[in-house]
Amino acid sequence: MGSALQFEVLDLRHFPAGSLRPLLEAESRVWSERLHWDYRGSADLLLQYLDSRVLPGYVAVENGRVVGYVFCVYEGHKAVIGDVFALDAAETADSVRDELLRRLLEMLQNSPGITRIESQLLLHPHGSHRQVFEEAGFEVHERIFMEWPLGAGQTPPLAGAADPDHGERDGAPRGAELRRWSESDFGAAARLIAAAYEGHQDSHINEQYRTAQGSHRFLHNIVRFPGCGYFDNESSRSLTMPGTHELAGLLLCSRVREDVGHVTQICVAPAYRGRGYATLLMEACAANLTRRRFSLLTLTVTASNRGAVSLYEHLGFRGTHRFDAMVWDPAEQGQAGNPQGAV
Repeated sequence: MGSALQFEVLDLRHFPAGSLRPLLEAESRVWSERLHWDYRGSADLLLQYLDSRVLPGYVAVENGRVVGYVFCVYEGHKAVIGDVFALDAAETADSVRDELLRRLLEMLQNSPGITRIESQLLLHPHGSHRQVFEEAGFEVHERIFMEWPLGAGQTPPLAGAADPDHGERDGAPRGAELRRWSESDFGAAARLIAAAYEGHQDSHINEQYRTAQGSHRFLHNIVRFPGCGYFDNESSRSLTMPGTHELAGLLLCSRVREDVGHVTQICVAPAYRGRGYATLLMEACAANLTRRRFSLLTLTVTASNRGAVSLYEHLGFRGTHRFDAMVWDPAEQGQAGNPQGAV
């Protein structure tokens, strides 16, 4: 196959950040158009890593110009493929992306100590690279990107949902106290996420959800790093039980554009499901964003999690884009877990 390629595939670490800047600028435009996402913060962070020359990956060079790249990061025994992108102007854009992925997968699957590979290629439509991953032994799980327009006439009545910023009712009719997310919630939130996703399909897709320690790393990345937008404390909410202050539910939201929020996590403890707490959390977040003149709230959900999809549709979300999550873990192959239950 290599002789038929019209481009070279070379080690990403041999290229200075400046050589990929035009590529990342083009990619940022696609993120904005397709997902309403200001990708420039993530691109700047990636450029910093590229300057250090330690980021594993490959670039495609066509006629002396960098036209595509792919990279990954290591987390102990696991590798996470962060992104793959190629310029549409390149005559063989699809071939560029596929070949970059093949090279990276081959390298990772033959790397000592790597026993698991994960990837969620949010930017790329469902099925785009399915053949490449399935040929390499990956499971592919369809996910949905959903949008909820905010503003006058769009947000449904909050049914007494809490708004601690404005002194409104605190959710007591539903048996819980609603407040802003606090740094002191880290430990309890990590334990909540691990409990909420036990046996759930999403913990098969994202291994971090399986333990409190892994969930703590997930929270740290969401709250303190701009890789998934900028954490928005004002619209993020914690649900606690009266008296015990036990954390029963959680919603974390990031600002991915000046007027767009993205729910990075929503979950309810198993013991408190069926009480409308997920709706309470989402409505409170939407109310806060609407008051601050945000125009859109987005989230992602696994397509087979029909209960969560139905809840989001009832609130006002609509699926606008479908993409894939991929997992390679020979020790767990075929153990996808229960798609229901996270919220």
